Amino acid sequence: MARIVMKFGGTSVGDIDRIRNVARRVKAEVDAGNEVAVVVSAMSGETNRLVGFCDAIAELYDTREYDAVVSTGEQVTVGLLAMALQTLGVDARSWTGWQIPIHTDDAHGKARILSIDTSVVSQRLAQGQVAVVAGFQGLGTDNRITTLGRGGSDTSAVALAAALKADRCDIYTDVDGVYTTDPRIVAKARKLHRITYEEMLEQASLGAKVLQTRSVEMAMKHRVRVQVLSSFKDLPGTLVCDEDEIVEKELVSGIAYSRDEAKVTLMAVADRPGIAARIFGPLAEGNINVDMIVQNISADGQSTDVTFTLPRGDLARALKLLEDHRESINYQKVIADKAVVKVSVIGVGMRSHAGVAQTMFAALSEKGINIQVISTSEIKVSVLIAEEYMELAVRALHTAYGLDAA
Repeated sequence: MARIVMKFGGTSVGDIDRIRNVARRVKAEVDAGNEVAVVVSAMSGETNRLVGFCDAIAELYDTREYDAVVSTGEQVTVGLLAMALQTLGVDARSWTGWQIPIHTDDAHGKARILSIDTSVVSQRLAQGQVAVVAGFQGLGTDNRITTLGRGGSDTSAVALAAALKADRCDIYTDVDGVYTTDPRIVAKARKLHRITYEEMLEQASLGAKVLQTRSVEMAMKHRVRVQVLSSFKDLPGTLVCDEDEIVEKELVSGIAYSRDEAKVTLMAVADRPGIAARIFGPLAEGNINVDMIVQNISADGQSTDVTFTLPRGDLARALKLLEDHRESINYQKVIADKAVVKVSVIGVGMRSHAGVAQTMFAALSEKGINIQVISTSEIKVSVLIAEEYMELAVRALHTAYGLDAA
C-alpha cells in the first residue's frame, strides 16, 4: 500500500465527461489498495471568467474579495469529483483549503503556504476515504480565504504530499511527461523518463509550462517525488526526483525558451559606486524581477551602458520607474526592446563537463544568430536573441547536443 497525492489541472476536469474520467483513474488507485488524496483545479477557463468579473466590477479591487471570488472555481470541481467517485462506489468527500486547513500568509492573490494541518485528512485516508482537495487556495492569518497565484494548484498538491508524507505526487496534465524541448517546435523531441529537481526547476523558471516553479521548489525542498502524467493517455510519464536516483546523467537534459522577455538598456550612465543600486533599487521596490544584467564600460571610462531583462508585462511599469528616478540615476537615454526571447540549455552534466557553452555559441553562430546577452549558472546557459530566430535556435541547439530522437 502506498499513499499517493493525485493532481488534475483545469483541462483534465474541463467538463463532466472529463471529471468522470478522473474519477475512474482515482478509483483504479483505490482498487490497487492505495490511500489517495486528490487535488484539483477549477474547470478550464473558469478562473479566467471569475477574474474577468472582478476586473469588470472595479479597476482597483479589494484583493481579499478577489480571493473570495476566484477560489470558488475549485469549490465546484471538488464537489463534482466527490460525487463522481461516490457514484462509482468510492467513499470520498470534498475539502476546501480552509477546511483542512491549509495555512498561508496574508498576501492575497499570491499567498505562500505556511503549514498544513493533515491530522483529520490522514485519519480519513487511513479509513479508506478519498480526500478531494481544492487546489490554489488556503486560509490566511486574518481568517480570510487566500489564493496562491496562477498555477497554484501544483503547489497545493506538492505541499499536501509533503505534509501527508506521501510516497509520490502524480500530476496529471494535457502532456504525457517532460520532453527535451517543446515537441510543437522540435518534432524529434524526446520524453525524459527521469529528470532531477534542479533541472526541472530551471526548465520551469526558464519558460517550460509543464510544472509551476514554486511547486518544483517545494518538491526539491521536501524531497517529494513528482510524476508528470497525461490525463488522456495511459502512458508512462516523467519522474522528477533526486539526482541520486538517476544513474546515467545526460550532459544536457533539455532546451527551454521564454517569450515573456523584454530588454532595457540605459545609455551613458555614470560609472561610479552605487549606481547599480540607484537603477535596480526602485525596480525591486516595484516588485519587478530583473533577470540578466550586462554592464559595458564606454571608451572614455567615465560612463557605462547597463542592459538588463525583465518580464515583458512589467516593461511599461519599469520604464515609468526609471523615468521617475532619471535625475538620481543620471542616464542619457533609455532603449526598450520587446522583440526578444530567452533560450536556455539545461543539464546537471554541465557540472563535470567543459565546453557546453562553446557548443551553444558555435551552433547559434552557424545559423547566423546574434547573441545579445548571456547568463549562466552551474547547470544552465541562457542567451537572449531576437524573437524571430527563436524556433531556429531551439532546433539547432537540440541537434547540437544530440537530443534528437532516433
